Amino acid sequence: MVAEPERTEKITVNLGPVDLGRIDLLVQEGFFTTRTDFIRTAVRNQLATSERAIEQTVARRTLVLGTQHFTRRDLEALRDAGEQVHVRVLGLATVADDVPPDLALATIASVEVLGAFRASRAVKAALASRIV
Repeated sequence: MVAEPERTEKITVNLGPVDLGRIDLLVQEGFFTTRTDFIRTAVRNQLATSERAIEQTVARRTLVLGTQHFTRRDLEALRDAGEQVHVRVLGLATVADDVPPDLALATIASVEVLGAFRASRAVKAALASRIV
């Protein structure tokens, strides 16, 4: 399974006017370059603080940490061996664009992704009942 280069996901964060004003003040004073810089830094700091809990949970739940990519060839090998995979990822899980829905159904028993799951619309639709 080949790793895919890291991409970012857009999220929306609603903040109260006082918190937003405090962030803007820090940006104006040069502590951060933008609001986004502040938010990314805050998220990274909180994740670093929670690292031990994250590591324990990943180990307990047997999640792949990082990225996991399934090619058509990977899934054909699983099908030919009569096997299925449970996709459990903390990060990014992807299914190659050339994977047909029937192959995904035959080889992917379940999908649990804490982060982002990327696959064609047809594959996502086929796996909809298996995505946690």
